[in-house]
Amino acid sequence: MEREAVLVGIDVGTSKVCALIGEVSHDGRLTIMGHGTVPASGLKKGVVINIDQTVRSIADAVERAERLSGWKIDRAFVGVGGQHVDSLNSRGQVAVTAHHREVTREDVNRAIEVARAVSIPSNRDVLHVERRGFTVDGQEGVKDPLGMSALRLEVETHIVTASATAVQNLTKCVAAAGVKIDELVVDGLASAEAVLTETEKELGVAVADIGAGTIDLALFQDGSPFHTRVLPVGGANVTNDVAIGLKTSIQVAEELKIQHGTCDLASITEDEQINVSVLGEAAGRTVSRREVSQIIEARMRETFELLRNEIRAAGVGMLPAGVILTGGASQLAGAAELGREVLEMPVRVAAPAGVGGLVDTLLNPSYSTSFGLLRWGAASLTSGEPTRYESAPAGGGLGRIRDAFRSIFP
Repeated sequence: MEREAVLVGIDVGTSKVCALIGEVSHDGRLTIMGHGTVPASGLKKGVVINIDQTVRSIADAVERAERLSGWKIDRAFVGVGGQHVDSLNSRGQVAVTAHHREVTREDVNRAIEVARAVSIPSNRDVLHVERRGFTVDGQEGVKDPLGMSALRLEVETHIVTASATAVQNLTKCVAAAGVKIDELVVDGLASAEAVLTETEKELGVAVADIGAGTIDLALFQDGSPFHTRVLPVGGANVTNDVAIGLKTSIQVAEELKIQHGTCDLASITEDEQINVSVLGEAAGRTVSRREVSQIIEARMRETFELLRNEIRAAGVGMLPAGVILTGGASQLAGAAELGREVLEMPVRVAAPAGVGGLVDTLLNPSYSTSFGLLRWGAASLTSGEPTRYESAPAGGGLGRIRDAFRSIFP
């Protein structure tokens, strides 16, 4: 395998920080060389609330990945999460200027610049300007207008923004852990890279990455995203409900949820009892598995209702390829079944696939964002364009990154 580049993805989540080191071959194949996962501290619902603790978590994850791979991490693609992430769609139109009236890359870039010029509040950073499609002299649905004869070029873009202060705090933490940022990538779009197929993106699909503190949602149609949001609920809400309902600790509630809980109440046959330790009681007591699952089902039903409302608010009734669940909390037993009932469309749980190397414990939905960050970087390298997605200054130009890689691997 000819090595094109070594890429690093760092997913800074509510409950864990994961650093992945992968090498990309010339044909875009990914092989994992090292990984480090540590429990996150200093974050709440995907946002930094304590800089020192977050820096320590990132540095620990990076150090573990370095030890495993024997590779020094100096730069990475970093995921951005949190309820402050938002998106809008914008159009830009320009006259084609070349004397022979052919669309050039400069025309495309000018059209994107016009689309970008929407009024975005000064307290927000633009993270992605994603090209959705072009209209050439009134002809819609053009994917790549380069070289076409035209008088007028119009582009539709999907712009993802985030709170400037939240982005600065995250950037500060990554820098303090000794890592430069290649590009900041919104978690929902990164997870989509890991679990969606091109066909699903064309048909119309939603990816919902259900983490501990948030759900990263990205809706796709005609091959590109048109709605990106983060909902402030996640698996931790379910655990808290169980802890409160059964008067037990968060640790015990988490264990109960994972080992005995389900969202599918019909699957519980007889009245099974589970032993739990209760706050303030040495001996503990038994609870019925049905009671635990009723608490879980109620909270997950509410979560899926929030998802359904968000998808409807985006102006979508039915997504032909349905909703793909991923993220740690998507692994709850019965999640897909309950999702189908509430969302009234196809629902499945997906994990990253098609990756080689040290992946024994990693190919599960908890790591979709981490793998997606590497795929994002690999796609940027192999697309042959300066950037597949125009990125914010914090991300730096991928052209520069590629030059840096070329100097490492001539």
